[in-house]
Amino acid sequence: QVQLVESGGGLAQAGGSLRLSCAASGRTFTAYVMGWFRQVPGKEREFVAATGWSGLLPKYADSVKDRFTISRDNAKKMVYLQMDKLKPEDTAVYYCAAREDNRDTYEYWGQGTQVTVSS
Repeated sequence: QVQLVESGGGLAQAGGSLRLSCAASGRTFTAYVMGWFRQVPGKEREFVAATGWSGLLPKYADSVKDRFTISRDNAKKMVYLQMDKLKPEDTAVYYCAAREDNRDTYEYWGQGTQVTVSS
């Protein structure tokens, strides 16, 4: 089992920045691919970014590429999402998620943190 707790959400102005954090506890952290997703009421949850155990070759949704940066600190069991050049359409509940490296489905989810970007 892996427990995930997000923090760092809040209100930002368009063009501003926020940094989300995700604290993980439980089994071997490096065995998991860590991802960030977001969801707007009435819409499906969408992929934002993901990183493997090494932190190399992160993946991003096209909508956030060149604006968001995912990183992880394996020693601290933390994952971060640095969000720059925020847009109102980035407003959503952001979720941290984890999956085993050999699986396609994210099995573990945090409770979510609200990000609101005003124009």
